[in-house]
Amino acid sequence: MVDSWSSSVDAHLDWTPGSGRRGLAKAVRAAIRDGRWQPGTVVPSTRALAHDLGLARGTVTRVYADLAAEGYLLTSQGAPTRVATAGVEPLSMPRTVSAEESRPRWTLMPGRPDPSLFPRDAWVAAMRRVLQHTPNETFDYGDPRGSSVLRTTLAAYLGRSRGVLADPARIVICAGYSHALSVLGRALRELGITETAFEDPSVRAFRDLTEASGQRVVGVPVDGDGLRVDQLSSPAVVVTPAHQAPLGVTMAPSRRTALAQTGAVIVEDDYDGEFRYDRQQVGALQALAPERVVYAGSASKSLSPSLRLGWLVLPRFLVDPVVAAVTTSGAHPPALEQLTLAHLISSGGYDRHVRRCRVEYRSRRDALVAALPRQLIPQGISAGLHLVLPLDTSTESRVPATARRHALAIETVGAQRMRPAEGAGGLIVGYGAPAKHAFAGALEALLGLLREL
Repeated sequence: MVDSWSSSVDAHLDWTPGSGRRGLAKAVRAAIRDGRWQPGTVVPSTRALAHDLGLARGTVTRVYADLAAEGYLLTSQGAPTRVATAGVEPLSMPRTVSAEESRPRWTLMPGRPDPSLFPRDAWVAAMRRVLQHTPNETFDYGDPRGSSVLRTTLAAYLGRSRGVLADPARIVICAGYSHALSVLGRALRELGITETAFEDPSVRAFRDLTEASGQRVVGVPVDGDGLRVDQLSSPAVVVTPAHQAPLGVTMAPSRRTALAQTGAVIVEDDYDGEFRYDRQQVGALQALAPERVVYAGSASKSLSPSLRLGWLVLPRFLVDPVVAAVTTSGAHPPALEQLTLAHLISSGGYDRHVRRCRVEYRSRRDALVAALPRQLIPQGISAGLHLVLPLDTSTESRVPATARRHALAIETVGAQRMRPAEGAGGLIVGYGAPAKHAFAGALEALLGLLREL
């Protein structure tokens, strides 16, 4: 067996002459992984392999010893070296993805900003400035609440832009809004609150996260004035008062006041508060009851969800439980990204970027509304990154199959309801999602879908 290996070793090893010990080890590993050196077979002797490859025998001996330590080879005193029989099967080929399973060509999914609008130059300039001037201790383990620089910057920014009453000591930086919801759910559970209400409809993924944190999730209906506060009985509730997700309505002033007076812990998700197109955006609910309302924001819609930067402005009684939950979660946004965002905000670059995005998204919404069939009137206010087109439930049920035929990813209202049989249907059109150059194509796909429906 050894002689047969020796005479044909070049056919079994893709080895590059001159690559030395590392090259030989790499070639043997590859031969074992892809099955050219079969499990259980005797490998060439160190003498034979060294002769055939023109290497020192000591080099081959060390390679064999290293590969035995890694589990590729089996060595035994007085017996030939063999290929290990466990864990050396070649990797299977990836499963072929059918056309139906592949990603649609066009997307109008809600809750997503245009990734091509990310301010690369401004972000790089801010990061360079931070790297030049930040002290070395910044890159050590930091405050679990997040960077004090970012928290101070956010307190000022949220106060002037959203009317939030924010103290830096009561702001906690999280790894995005999803992380914020998870730590809030755990913190509330530690305080004895185990039921959290959500608007119905609302974003299903966020309800699932809250449920996974140990909360029992219940639904409260939404109408044209927002959450039906008269039907709220839970000790905690998550709301989107400025621009309800997904129906797009604004919570009426009387409902905002009534909600603030319920005594419940209110989580205000201000997910796209920067984007109001018909008039000045509504101020945050948090200012009505800063000791009962948790204000939650993030950079996901204004900049990019990939940054994983979110923040909570907390009532005094929730600061310590939330910090403890963040610490336990082990998820902390990198200090460099936090400081870069702080500099972008304080330098005015963030405001300039948001204004540019506001112009772009408003033009998309206007183009979309102008292209719609006359009888199809959008629901909700002129704001955010999506609008809703009302559909009856039987038509809505045909949307998934029809959208696939038009290579379009899109969401329905019914998919976000806790009780799908109750309430009207609709199409949630996320006009913020396509890259700028792809918006026209996505709009044409949508119009084709509507014609077929």
